[in-house]
Amino acid sequence: MNYRTLGSLQVSSVGVGCNNFGGRLDADATNEVVHSALEEGITFFDTADIYGETYSEEFLGRALKGRRAEAVIATKFGVRLDGAGFDASPDYVRSACEDSLRRLDTDFIDLYQVHFPDAATPIDDTLEALAGLVEAGKVREVGCSNFSADQLRDARSAHPTLRFVSLQSQYSLLARYPETDGTLAACGELGMGFLPYYPLANGLLTGKVRPGEPVPEGTRLALMPEDRRAHWLGDQLQQTVGRLLEFVDSLDSISLLECAFSWLLSRPGVTSVIAGASSPAQIRANAAAARELPPEILARLDDLTRPA
Repeated sequence: MNYRTLGSLQVSSVGVGCNNFGGRLDADATNEVVHSALEEGITFFDTADIYGETYSEEFLGRALKGRRAEAVIATKFGVRLDGAGFDASPDYVRSACEDSLRRLDTDFIDLYQVHFPDAATPIDDTLEALAGLVEAGKVREVGCSNFSADQLRDARSAHPTLRFVSLQSQYSLLARYPETDGTLAACGELGMGFLPYYPLANGLLTGKVRPGEPVPEGTRLALMPEDRRAHWLGDQLQQTVGRLLEFVDSLDSISLLECAFSWLLSRPGVTSVIAGASSPAQIRANAAAARELPPEILARLDDLTRPA
């Protein structure tokens, strides 16, 4: 496993997305996934207070009992648990942090992230509250998720000392929006790390879902609501997956999963690829998938998936 710098943190190049914890996975299954990740050298765990109706943080904290020093914990706040929208007001920032610390059973959060922009709260107010948490030793670094390029620049100029060290957003061979919406370039400009989520495009880049064939039972796609599944199984994405599979099938001992991870990790600014896992086997596969591919293969992947 390789490790990369994110602010003052060192994180594994493959991270674990913890949105399955407390939902598809109970406490025992979460424990197995977390311990398998640590055994593979994966140290970066990304959760949020809303995942698993707050149980994701609780189960992650239990799994790391006695092993906290081995892990880098990232969590998020800003989506109200009562369903009343987004909230990054100072009072909410402070109360959400205390709740996450309690659920995670830890004294500090390594990376505390604003989950979504809150249009009702000036970003300088949010940053001032976060600065207080950093000063108190409750948070080591701060980041954001789902911010636009303009919002990233506004945040940089909004506080005299505190800086977001990361942006988390959707990015994969099948979702290359950060290249066209300016966020990837803004991260480079501002010295921020980029953390892709949905790197496997909800399973389309695992090699298990093949165009024209039924979606395997028990997969994320199979369990997804019909309206969301229709997007991922639409003609354009399926055609791209077909081209990728045809190319990968022509390669010697390189899987589509390896292509998905390795292409992302080759992109400038990408620090760690956050992928969910529901079993130790998936953890091992994700850990092994991060490898250095020849430039000509990366270039071909780029050509096959470049937006029109």
